[in-house]
Amino acid sequence: MISSRFSVAIHILSLIDIHEGKIKSEYIAGSVNTNPVVIRRIMSMLGKAGLIESRAGVTGIKLLKPLSAISFLDVYRAVELPENDVLFNIHRNSNPQCHVGRNIQSALEQPLTEAQRQLENTLAQTTVAQVVGHIQSQS
Repeated sequence: MISSRFSVAIHILSLIDIHEGKIKSEYIAGSVNTNPVVIRRIMSMLGKAGLIESRAGVTGIKLLKPLSAISFLDVYRAVELPENDVLFNIHRNSNPQCHVGRNIQSALEQPLTEAQRQLENTLAQTTVAQVVGHIQSQS
């Protein structure tokens, strides 16, 4: 399961855009209904991914790309994808004496790799700007 970090990160980026960067992590935390520490942690991930820039003690967060250039895949990779870029981990200690244990890794590798590829392709087709557009159309 993808954690809530993904949707919270999109929430954060949406708020930054809507408020033109003039926003504090405490306000974002109130909107998300979570602790500001959680928000700062996710913002740090977004910063390391080159999506935002913020400085401690300074009001204001800068988007480093227009939202139309930030895909869900960018956000997913910033806050969710493990370091080895593999979504599905296949256990490696199966019993080689068991027919299933001996063959499970090779049987799972291709379909799980394809599932990850399809997920990433789908995420790449949606931008955070589309989310903000939807939110603004609801006002």
